[in-house]
Amino acid sequence: MAAKARGLDGKWVLPLINTTDQPPLAALKNRALRERIHGASSARGSHGGDNDTRSIIARLAELRAERAKLLGFADYASFVLDDQMAKNPKAALALLKKMAPKAVARARAEAKDMQQVIDAEKGGFKLAPWDWAYYAEKVRKAKYDLDESEIRPYFELDRVLKDGVFFAAHQLYGVTFKQRTDLPVYHPDVRVWEMFDADGSTIGLLYTDYFARESKRGGAWMDAFVDQSELLGTKPVIVNVLNVAKPAAGQPALLSFDEVTTLFHEFGHAVHGLFSKVRYPYMSGTNTPRDFVEFPSQFNENWSLEPSVLANYAKHFQTGAPMPAELVERSKRRARSTRASRPSKCSQRHYSTWSGTPSSPARRLAIRRSSKRRHSRSTVSTSRPYRRGTTARTSRTFGRAATPRATTRISGRPCLAPTRTIGSTRTAA
Repeated sequence: MAAKARGLDGKWVLPLINTTDQPPLAALKNRALRERIHGASSARGSHGGDNDTRSIIARLAELRAERAKLLGFADYASFVLDDQMAKNPKAALALLKKMAPKAVARARAEAKDMQQVIDAEKGGFKLAPWDWAYYAEKVRKAKYDLDESEIRPYFELDRVLKDGVFFAAHQLYGVTFKQRTDLPVYHPDVRVWEMFDADGSTIGLLYTDYFARESKRGGAWMDAFVDQSELLGTKPVIVNVLNVAKPAAGQPALLSFDEVTTLFHEFGHAVHGLFSKVRYPYMSGTNTPRDFVEFPSQFNENWSLEPSVLANYAKHFQTGAPMPAELVERSKRRARSTRASRPSKCSQRHYSTWSGTPSSPARRLAIRRSSKRRHSRSTVSTSRPYRRGTTARTSRTFGRAATPRATTRISGRPCLAPTRTIGSTRTAA
């Protein structure tokens, strides 16, 4: 498809997607090609010319430091954390320091397992970054007797969404969904769903944008096109975004186990925004301290493996047969295994100490690396992109379009978080 779109019939094209990890690296046997893809991906934005982003990142860091000082803070990290749970950079770094040894130990153990596979195959080389995804899949198959190709046929996107995500939401909250084909979308791949409460009243709209495309930001996230507000009389219009590889025409979109988890995870953010019930838009939906944002999503992703939910959606896309019990058990063992986390200690240190122009190319490179977003969903991440400036056209029923909020907001539903009422708003207890 990628070659045909470029007028290169008879050739193969592996387009880079806008994330740190590139999906083909998990399947390509050709090590030299893996290295080429990894190198091209990691070097994006650093070749000079109009697309070089290094000077932009350095300038962004300058402006952030200036902003923090104007507001009376020592550095940008102190400014950002002042109204968050961590409160200050020292506390945040203390947490990361506790995590780092365990994360590094886990990564080294995984690397050792992969190197053993390389040596057993007489590869004759040391594990490199472009080898990680490929040999991680081999280790997974050896350790858990689980090949992604075995489970993908049971995770067809539409079925996971309707019979998994929406089914679980109905069981938990009594809500139902109906697709709206009469409302405008910003891309043909996008679909719109109206969400109804148990009494039949409309709660809000959910836009789902799941397929990767070249013009699209990488990763997975939730955002709001319209914030719920009793003051403005608006109902929420929420969007969920993933970057699943789009299948060829007429073929089903089959998900990996991690993509299924991500689908449930991001829907947790969506209900966070949809269940908002506040007066002022500033307090709407996920507009809470950023370090609280992941609670509803982490809560919701757990339902992906709940037996009654899994049995309802994990069915073969061709035959409709349920996923075999032994395959379910192997999938659960795989889920219980964890990958090393990637604490952003470098970014914290950068914004805790720097308040001027980089003094050397090495310093600029450090800023580039520390500022680079990582939205790989090969495992469930607790970070998500924060976008501003996008507006959407929506139905009059749901009020005027608004710039999406990028910060986290708390749900008005007590099932997602304990709440206390302050005037007409609800905040975390």
